[in-house]
Amino acid sequence: MKKLSNGREQKKNHKAKNAVAGDVRIIGGQYKRRIVSFIDAEGLRPTPDRLRETLFNWLIGDIHDAKVLDSCAGSGVLGFEALSRGAAHTTFIEVNPAQVTMLRKSAENLRLEPPMYQIIQGTAEQVLTQNQTIQRHFDIVFIDPPYAQDLWQPILTALINQSLISTETLVYLEADKDLTLQLDQLVASINESAEPPAEIMQGLISFECLKQTKVGQVVAGLYQLSAS
Repeated sequence: MKKLSNGREQKKNHKAKNAVAGDVRIIGGQYKRRIVSFIDAEGLRPTPDRLRETLFNWLIGDIHDAKVLDSCAGSGVLGFEALSRGAAHTTFIEVNPAQVTMLRKSAENLRLEPPMYQIIQGTAEQVLTQNQTIQRHFDIVFIDPPYAQDLWQPILTALINQSLISTETLVYLEADKDLTLQLDQLVASINESAEPPAEIMQGLISFECLKQTKVGQVVAGLYQLSAS
């Protein structure tokens, strides 16, 4: 009887853990006011509305027909917002299987057609390196991982090494600190270790900060790859 009770309790706890923790609204475009949901998981926190509005104001001239990567998708609100505002395709990468299920439900609720999106389960750095279905140059990349893990570094490295971004790509980084110094250090390390893929450019690479803002403790910036 005790085992049955414990089993029920474990099942209940597992169900509660994977239950919907919250909803977030798309704030612009054809899916404006539509809701996407997310589970209660460590580090999963959708980009606040105010910051999202700023981001898509930055992208207003570039979002139409763009090929987008939401590399640490979480709720997927950045990728869905991009589609709402006219992007041609969004690739969502998410490591948590329960949240992957939630992303698929959100896509179905928005009635998105399969050519408009792709949802892949796994860590972004592994997917970008190993998944053969990703063979596109992205026009816009969102890198918004759990702040404490600094995953933006291996993700950017994978994007560069796999020639998935170019000097035309706009890269959005979001963190709990200014990443400028660490970004310079990362690029210096890439330049020293090996020459960047010829498909991207010849010579040394760097990142130019096009836009930057701070909302509370969150620092966000829009960057672009350049070569010397």
